[in-house]
Amino acid sequence: MKFIFVTGGVVSSLGKGLTAAALGTLLENRGLKVALQKFDPYLNVDPGTMSPYQHGEVYVLDDGAETDLDLGHYERFTSTKLTRMNNLTSGQVYQTVLNNEREGKYLGKTVQVIPHVTDEIKRRIDLLAETSKADVVITEIGGTTGDIEGLPFLEAIREFALESGIGNTCFIHVTYVPFIKAAGELKTKPTQQSVAKLREIGITPNIIACRCEKPLDKELRQKISMFCNVPLEAVIEAKDVDHSIYEMPLMLQRERMDDLVCRLLHLTTPAPNMAHWQEIIRKLIAPAHRVRVGVVGKYIGLQDAYKSVYEALIHGGIGNDCGVEIVQVDAEEIEKHGAPAKLGGLGGILVPGGFGERGIEGKILAAKYARENKIPYLGLCLGMQIATIEFARNVLKLDKAHSTEFDESSPHPVIALLDAQKKVTKKGGTMRLGAMPCQLALGTKAAELYGSFVIQERHRHRYEFNNHYREKFEKAGFVFSGTSPDNKLVEVIELKGHPFYVASQFHPEFLSKPHQPHPLFKGFIAAAHQTIHHKPLYSI
Repeated sequence: MKFIFVTGGVVSSLGKGLTAAALGTLLENRGLKVALQKFDPYLNVDPGTMSPYQHGEVYVLDDGAETDLDLGHYERFTSTKLTRMNNLTSGQVYQTVLNNEREGKYLGKTVQVIPHVTDEIKRRIDLLAETSKADVVITEIGGTTGDIEGLPFLEAIREFALESGIGNTCFIHVTYVPFIKAAGELKTKPTQQSVAKLREIGITPNIIACRCEKPLDKELRQKISMFCNVPLEAVIEAKDVDHSIYEMPLMLQRERMDDLVCRLLHLTTPAPNMAHWQEIIRKLIAPAHRVRVGVVGKYIGLQDAYKSVYEALIHGGIGNDCGVEIVQVDAEEIEKHGAPAKLGGLGGILVPGGFGERGIEGKILAAKYARENKIPYLGLCLGMQIATIEFARNVLKLDKAHSTEFDESSPHPVIALLDAQKKVTKKGGTMRLGAMPCQLALGTKAAELYGSFVIQERHRHRYEFNNHYREKFEKAGFVFSGTSPDNKLVEVIELKGHPFYVASQFHPEFLSKPHQPHPLFKGFIAAAHQTIHHKPLYSI
């Protein structure tokens, strides 16, 4: 088995995850089975309790693991199926090591970073390799080279490479080559310093991927090659893409990164056929149609907070050969200025998931505006609960209807805490999490979109529709189009007589891919286009 380690230097957010995912795409299209994993140096056990402002979105896997958003890139770019084995944090490592010490597994030895912590990190690499049966395992090391908390991970992969033998491991270092506007040139010194730091730790990169705004000329490549001790062909230009992150596999292919990796790892494979990926890019660059949709949220200022939602909307556009302009709408601005002022002229309105009371009334106004003006509406998790509260207040005339998450004294708690959550005190990893079955009702929009009556979708929530109100809602035209198999939990709702008003308790955005758009997002974009342009895009 072969192992690729992706590290990063100079600054964070350089695109290590996208580089790993794009390389995974190329290797898969060469006929190799690829597994990807992310090591995060922070001490949190997982990102589930972290604010989106700290960490971006929490990406949920089938087995209920709350993970880093880079795992979303892994699943969108490749066919790999991820589990909690694909994400490891320092918190998990130290928790395991300390539990082992308490249980006496170290036989009285002094517990140290080397070898006990590094051995646990190496064990997780081996465990993924064993369970995935992959040809190539790609491991991304989070953070920046030189961070104190990341040092045990770098030491662990240094040891792992030594133990694996020559020709079985490859180190890719993603670094930054800044363009200094005043000087009018790119500077290689940050890259040189980053690689020098990595070599101090004992790791010499085989490939350097240079993030840059301007193209790298031959002279700059030669300079990086000489000072960083890598062959000229191993200096890869990773220039900012022009249109979409989905251009990255083709960009890395043009730089022949996959060829170089295969040579370094002694892998004999045919060149990848990327024709289907080129068609995806064609639809992104020159779509036949265009539409504008609004995303109404409370973390609008941070792009990564709704990363999977934005990507799934783009996928829905690809599925319709339709360019999607995403208009980010702050829910609090709707509260201040009204829905017509902030949502007028949009083809569709989407309300994503979230927690906390801030911006809730603005989201409710958005749902009301979409319902009354026949604008396609897609609600995700909290977005379904928002649609329920709005309907209760304005159609059923249930005064002060609310969710007990925001108003425990509401006279009409149409959204209430799940029974299984009432005795939960710990916050981390205790929600209703992961893939669960849903039964769709015959003749509903949801069943039509999915083309199936039994589906599996990923969840992350504590609150649910209050079944005491189900009959009252149904009589008013509120359709419960999806439920848990035992009919106890409402999973999907929609409205009669509306062109597209669908909301789910689950998170469909986690299962969408550029070449396999999620049915709800594909249908939503089609309906949004038809609302504005008065003509359908595709036949369901």
